[in-house]
Formats: sequence, C-alpha cells, structure tokens
Amino acid sequence: MFYKSTRGQEDLVTASEAIIRGIAEDGGLFVPEFFPELDKSFDELKNLNYKELAFYVLSKYLDDFSAEELKACIEGAYDEKFEVPSIAPLKYSAGAYFLELFHGRTLAFKDMALSILPYLVKTAAKRLDINKEIVILTATSGDTGKAALEGFAKVEGTKIVVFYPKEGVSEIQKRQMVTQEGDNTFVVGIEGNFDDAQNGVKTIFVDSDFNKLLDEKGYMLSSANSINIGRLIPQIVYYVYSYLTLLKDEKIKAGEKINVVVPTGNFGNILAAFYAKNMGLPIDKLICASNENKVLTDFISTGIYDRNREFVITNSPSMDILISSNLERFLYEISGKDSEIINKLMQQLKNEGRYEITSAMKERLNCMYGGFATEEETVEAIREVYDASEYVLDTHTAVAYNVFKKYINATKDEAVTVIASTASPFKFPRSVNEALSFENSSASDFDMVEKLSKKFNIRIPKGIDNLESRPIIHKATCYKESMKNVIEEFLKL
Repeated sequence: MFYKSTRGQEDLVTASEAIIRGIAEDGGLFVPEFFPELDKSFDELKNLNYKELAFYVLSKYLDDFSAEELKACIEGAYDEKFEVPSIAPLKYSAGAYFLELFHGRTLAFKDMALSILPYLVKTAAKRLDINKEIVILTATSGDTGKAALEGFAKVEGTKIVVFYPKEGVSEIQKRQMVTQEGDNTFVVGIEGNFDDAQNGVKTIFVDSDFNKLLDEKGYMLSSANSINIGRLIPQIVYYVYSYLTLLKDEKIKAGEKINVVVPTGNFGNILAAFYAKNMGLPIDKLICASNENKVLTDFISTGIYDRNREFVITNSPSMDILISSNLERFLYEISGKDSEIINKLMQQLKNEGRYEITSAMKERLNCMYGGFATEEETVEAIREVYDASEYVLDTHTAVAYNVFKKYINATKDEAVTVIASTASPFKFPRSVNEALSFENSSASDFDMVEKLSKKFNIRIPKGIDNLESRPIIHKATCYKESMKNVIEEFLKL
C-alpha cells in the first residue's frame, strides 16, 4: 500500500513515510492509492476483540510494518488506560446506538487514534532510520491537544507543541492541557480561534526556510492532527467494531445496512466512516452533524464551501471550526482522484475563502446528509435523551442526536443507526448542567463535575479526577503571527 498527495505533485510514499511527514511537501494530504477490502465475512470477524480487529484493519493500510511491529503498537495503545475492556462500547438509548469513544485518558474520541500514533511514529522513524528529533506540531479545538500531549509526553526522540484558542475551549479542556507534565511538552494559548491555530500550523509545515533551519538543528516536523494519515486510519477500526457488535448482539443481520451519525468539525472522524464504507462496511447514509458553524451543512446541501461567515463560539467548542482540513481527502475521492481539481479548489479556498465543486462531484455527495443544531437545540437534546432513558450526553454528541432526529423526521428512514459519542459529559459540565440543572449555575466547572457524578451516579473518570489541584505548568500565550517564534524559543533554535 502506497500513499500519494491529494495535490498530485509528490512521488508515492510508504505508510511509514506518510506518518512521519504528516503533510505532503506540496501542501496536500496523504491518501491511500486504493481502499483495501474487508475480505473476511462479518461472521468470521464478529468474535474478534478490539485489538484483534485493529490488527486486521490496520495491517491492510500499514503493510510496511511487520506483524510484530504492528501488534506491539496495538498492545501499547489499547491497554488499561482505557477504562472499559471493550475499548469502544455500544449503548442503546432514545432510538439509536451510541458508540462511546471517550473511555481513554482524556475523555474524548481523539484517544482512540492518539493512543496508537506515538507508537506508529516511533516504529516508522526506526524503519526509516531517522535519527533526528521529531517535533509533533498540533493545533487543537480542545480535545486533540490533550490526547496528543498524553500520547507523546516523555516519548524519547520526540517533542510536542500544541496551540489552542485561548478563549475557545472549556475550562476542563484547558486545565487538562496546561497541567500536562513532561519536559518534551509545550502548550501555547493563541489570541484567535481554532482556524487561526490550524492555518498557522499548516503554514509552518510548508515554510521551506524554517524546515531547513530545523533540519540543520537536528529536528523534523510531524503532525498529530488528523491531517496525519496515521491519525485517520486507526479511526476506521471503531466503525467496523460497532457494526460487528450490532451483529454479535443480533441487532442486525450480516450485510444489513446501517446509518452513522458523526458530530463533525475538521471532518476527520466522519471521513474515517467514509473510508470504512469504501472498504465494504455496509453503511448507507453518513449523517454529518454540525453546530452553528454550519459550513459543512451548507456544503453538503449546495456543493459550495464558504468560510466567509461569522465564527460562532458555541457550547460544543471542539466543533467550532470553519476550515475543515480533512474535507480535502473526501473531495479527492469524489472528484475521481483528480489532483488538478483539488489544487484549483484549495487555491480558491486560500484566495477567496470559498469554492464550488463540479456537478459530477455534487452527484457523489448523496452518500451524505448534513444538518446542524443550535445551542438551544443542543441543550434540549441532552434533556430529551436523559428524560427518555436516563443517559447523559455531552454537547457534541447532543448535536449529533439532534441532527439524527431531524434526519428521521425528514426521511422516515428506519435503518439501525450508530451515533459517534465523541466526548464524556464530564468535559463540558457547565453546558450539561444547563440542560439537567444538577448544580447552582455559579458553581465552578470542577464543582459541577463532582455534582454530576453524585446526581447521576456516574464515576468520575480517572483522567480528570483531582484535575483542579494539579499545578499549572504551561502559561505561554501568543498572537497567531508569532507561532513560529514561540517554537523557535521552545527548541532553542
């Protein structure tokens, strides 16, 4: 299996090279040459545990890793740091199956891939005989940052720099990041939003002079964002796992099609479901759920992507994004792998902030349904699901549930549906409290965590237990124009 850039100006590379580099030199994203098939029957696969299934799926994409290397990566990733043995349990509530992806150390779905990425990076570096120190450069809208920090902290031969929007994450998310231990970690709050952080990171990746300086000083850049193919591919596994769980529990028959709902900002998580569908997983409709930053909803309904709009800070902050980087990979596939079209569209996005896809591409959008939820609808969804089944959602999953209900009302589709539950309610206790009124609104987020646990008899996850008392280690802030300067300072260039 080889990988190529969506923009077509690079030679084919191995999985190891794609993982180490993170982003192609032409600014494009690495994509597999083809989608491998799920070549075993679902009845054969349904009794595999999560780690066994991960090996089956990942070995199809990372075939330059030996079986022993890949198994070691998987064993290191999916161990006791996940608080449930199944890793990604499926819970039925209020008419849908919630795929719980938040049982890792940082309480968000990002743990599912970022637990294995450091092992993949270390193995790839060893295979390629790289002796430079790898600098993981990452922008976060709240969850990726902590998950990446947790994964790479104290990993020999790496340093990690995380930029987050100073005023655009929850108090719990911020405290998780700024209390991160490890001499190789560096966390910076920027004066701006996530798109500013992400654009800054992308600009640094393609800055040839800066990368030359890094090379001279013994460093090389890589990414922990989902622009890194090593982040994206492990996410495919849990969609396959959810289908097999439904089959094993006799909720569906082998080959029966299901729908999948994903709360989406940067488009990586739903792209993983799209990849699973292309491998042969029987997914009918991919339902893309947005908050009031509904650039993806508008794109799916019109074929026009337009980020020239107000940036809204919402109660689902990890989705407060107007430039969805992974959409480029989806565009590449629905264009018939046409790099010329992708270059044109990405140039238009850079220069004008918008583009319109071709009529042929619009026809291929029919695998997607796009919808969005307002803040009020998000709160109401949390209340609705709890009243129906005493199941507590976080705000991002609540966005997905609201859009799921809108889809059902619009289409009357009765297919079994899996909703990607992307974060624990403990990460956003203030917004959950707005819906369920379990604490005084003037209480701190940390008091709300305690009360949420007691009121609904849910154990506080280890990842945030005693978080308030942990010392703040990272206090750096910067303007978006100074991101490169703070990296130079951290690395002592």
